[in-house]
Amino acid sequence: MNRRRLIVMRHAKAEPFAATDHQRVLTERGQKAAKDAGRHLAATGAVPDHAVVSSAVRAVATWEGVAEGSGSEAEARFDGSVYTGSPDVVLEALRTVPHEAEVVIFVGHNPTASYLAHLLDDGNGEPAAVREMLQGYPASALAVLEVEVAWRELGPETGHLVDFYVGHG
Repeated sequence: MNRRRLIVMRHAKAEPFAATDHQRVLTERGQKAAKDAGRHLAATGAVPDHAVVSSAVRAVATWEGVAEGSGSEAEARFDGSVYTGSPDVVLEALRTVPHEAEVVIFVGHNPTASYLAHLLDDGNGEPAAVREMLQGYPASALAVLEVEVAWRELGPETGHLVDFYVGHG
């Protein structure tokens, strides 16, 4: 089976307030960081071909910046359930990704993004990436995991952390 990659990303820096939490927009720094993260993905050969994105304004804008920076033309699925959902809800959404997808990105929120990345990692990740991820999961952070199971089988310890990067704004 081909090795798949899953990118677990926390949205970029957003304004602290809006009429509702769902409507918070990215700051200028956040917009730059999202594009930077996309450029990093392109440079490391991890351009998404499928995206599962929280429906929150800041997550959608983060995906748009990543897509622009990476050159990705993936169709995104904007999902309200992953905006408020637990890691289990996100896992369920990721298990429905098309079988042929090779590089999938999830753009969401903390603490779900951080918890999910740690949950999926098998504990044998690249030491530098593991060290970085253990220091926190700031805005515009992304973990890249190699996944050797079918998407429908995604679960605890089914990924191998190969990269951790924080977009710069």
